[in-house]
Amino acid sequence: MRLHYLQHVPFETPAHIAQWAIARGFDWQGSHLYAGEPLPALTEVDALIVMGGPMGVHDEAVYPWLGAEKAFLRQAIANGLPIFGICLGAQLLAQVLGAEVTPAPTKEIGWFPIELTAAAQAHPWFQDWPPQLTVLHWHGEMFSLPPDAMPLAKSAACPQQGFLWGDRIVSLQFHLEVTPASLGELIQHCQHELVPGPYIQSATEIQAQAAQTALLTPYLERLLERWIQS
Repeated sequence: MRLHYLQHVPFETPAHIAQWAIARGFDWQGSHLYAGEPLPALTEVDALIVMGGPMGVHDEAVYPWLGAEKAFLRQAIANGLPIFGICLGAQLLAQVLGAEVTPAPTKEIGWFPIELTAAAQAHPWFQDWPPQLTVLHWHGEMFSLPPDAMPLAKSAACPQQGFLWGDRIVSLQFHLEVTPASLGELIQHCQHELVPGPYIQSATEIQAQAAQTALLTPYLERLLERWIQS
């Protein structure tokens, strides 16, 4: 299995996804787009992971590689490639699938619960998830639901927290992949965003719940297994 990831900034790494992929013996490669590395040839990839980042999907003037990445994702979807998008990655997939990506009413940063939709609770990939799960959020934009997509979850601050498109595209607005180390990197590089707000926790509050990352790992791994085998 040739699993390739797209990374948008140095500090938003695949984190636990890398550990899972290496443990499974996958051919694990990545493109660091912020460093000017090229996108892979689609003939050399069996599945894609699209990571997060602080930029927005509309920021092509500042990050010209976003345009090439969107074209690449459109072709990957047309080719039926399995794709797993996280945060910015989920927003990119939503946009190329025809949804709108807009500023959220409020930023959502920290540990807050999501609530699974009825459709997700009935889906075999999520039947062993609890109806509510506390996860890490770090976003200021949100997406509408793409045509033909199944909504997965919502939160008090954001009506769309993820979607499943067919059985090949999984998009999550939230972060299941974080480890204590990657969480520390995120706080270090993005702490300027931790200003007072109804759904923004302080660095101390976020770091205090770092142990929650271990509780999310089984949900992440089971979802990745189901997605990769679809």
